[in-house]
Amino acid sequence: MKGPGLFSEIGKKAKDLLNRDYTSDQKLTISTCSASGVGLTSAAIKKGGLYSFDVGSQYKYKNTLIDVKVDTNSNISTTLTISDVLPCTKAITSLKLPDYKSGKLEVHYFHHHASFASVVSLKQSPVVELSGTLGTHGVAFGAEASFDTASGKFVKYSLGIGLTKPDYNASVILEDKLDTLRASYVYHLDELQKSSVVAEIVRRFSSNENILTVGGQYAVDPQTSIKTKLNNSGKIAALLQHEVKPKSVLTISSEFDTKALEKTPKFGLALALKP
Repeated sequence: MKGPGLFSEIGKKAKDLLNRDYTSDQKLTISTCSASGVGLTSAAIKKGGLYSFDVGSQYKYKNTLIDVKVDTNSNISTTLTISDVLPCTKAITSLKLPDYKSGKLEVHYFHHHASFASVVSLKQSPVVELSGTLGTHGVAFGAEASFDTASGKFVKYSLGIGLTKPDYNASVILEDKLDTLRASYVYHLDELQKSSVVAEIVRRFSSNENILTVGGQYAVDPQTSIKTKLNNSGKIAALLQHEVKPKSVLTISSEFDTKALEKTPKFGLALALKP
């Protein structure tokens, strides 16, 4: 349903352009789907010289989606998503074992001119998170807050506004208990939004700190794209993403600090295979 979307979607386009797929690890992911609708995913990750593995399965039946993931640290993550429990409503429950206190219940409600989300941790003194947006499919005004029932205090609250048009996205968010201003702008260079430029400025009032980041994405051809970003601290990163075959993607990324050239640049390699 068209509408203003959730509060978490304000500024998401800029966040994805500046952060998504940038990595300094090595990762191999293999996904497949059976005729019965069961999806299987296995991943191997090398991080800091250490390897970790996980196996996940996903099953969808009508309006219900079940996700289960097991990793080498003996953690079992389960997520149950049910759409249209009530009209325009989605419910999500998650639990990570053996941490029984990690359980959460999340409810989303969507309307043409408003959306709401609530998250409650399933423990004796839960943290309650609430967010809401008002507007239309192109303009959204929103707020979010987290309340810790154990301390009786708000641990987080934010305000934001987002503007979405066919050729650009803009957002302004006051976060970290209104101590940080985050403003971003994305301009799309083509109708399919395959090539874009982005700028983001973050102002922390308490520390009088400013962080400016600029970047972009360019589609070399239908199977290959390049992304790059640079901030005012001198850190530059770039990645090359190529679709080896339909739904199978190879990503090579790198990052280095222009103000500390003696440091070894970071490199990342990710291969996602889907037969």
